[in-house]
Amino acid sequence: MLRLTRRQDAIVDRFRRAARRAPSEACVLLDGEHLIRDAVAAGVPLDIVIATHERWQQLPDLLEALRAQDLPVSLYDAGSTVIEAASPVKTPSGIAALARWQPAALEDTFAGTPPLTVAAVDVQDPGNFGAIIRSADALGATGVISAGASADPAGWKALRGAMGSAFRVPVARAMLESTLSAARSVGAKIYAATADGEPVERCDLTGPTLLLLGSEGLGLPDSAIEESNGRIAIPMRSGVNSLNVAVTAALLLYEARRQRS
Repeated sequence: MLRLTRRQDAIVDRFRRAARRAPSEACVLLDGEHLIRDAVAAGVPLDIVIATHERWQQLPDLLEALRAQDLPVSLYDAGSTVIEAASPVKTPSGIAALARWQPAALEDTFAGTPPLTVAAVDVQDPGNFGAIIRSADALGATGVISAGASADPAGWKALRGAMGSAFRVPVARAMLESTLSAARSVGAKIYAATADGEPVERCDLTGPTLLLLGSEGLGLPDSAIEESNGRIAIPMRSGVNSLNVAVTAALLLYEARRQRS
C-alpha cells in the first residue's frame, strides 16, 4: 500500500477538486466506510481510496473487497492531517474515496411497473435532496429527479445524505419541462405537493405516478402546479402549514407503498 504523508500532495488536491466538482464531471467524492461499502457492492468503480493506518486495520474485509475489484484501485495509507485536508467533512471518518459515478438517464427513473417517481424542484439543500433519495430507496420508488435548480445529485453532501441509496435507485438530473414530458410519456399522473392539496390518503397512487416536491421556503413554482393533474397534501393540525421536504417525500412515498401493497 502506498503512503500519503503530505497535505500538499497532488492526490489531496484531486479530492479537493472533487468536492467542488462541476455537474458535468464523473468523479465524485465519497466519505465514510458505509458509503464506500455501498459503492463497492453496487459495482461503482473506485479510483482512489485513502484511509488512516488505524482505519485500514479496522477494515480488513473492505480492504480485501477493494483489492478484488475488476478495475484497479489505488490504495493509500494516509496520516490523519492528510485525511482532514482531503475530506470536506467537518469531522472526517478516517476513510474517503474518489469514484466514477454519474446520474442516470431521465427515462430510467420511470422504468418501474408502475413507475413511482419523485421530482425535487428547486430543492437546493443537498442534505435534504440526499434524504429524499434515501426515502425513495427505502419505500420502493422507481427513481428520483433533481429538477430545475435542485442540488447536484453527485455532490458529496447529497451522496452522503443518501447513504448509498443513490447507487441503488436511479437518480437523474433534468429540467422541469423534460421531467413533465417524460412522466406524460408513460401515462403517469402528476401530483403537486401543496399545503392546500387533496389529503394524500384520498389520492390514487397505485398507477404510474410522479410526485412534485418544492423547496420549503418557496414551494413549487406556479408552472409546476399548473402542469400537474392534481394537488396532494399531508393533513396537519391547525397552525402548522409545512414540513421539511425530505419528511414530506417520506410520508407521501409511505402512503404510495401502503396503497400498492
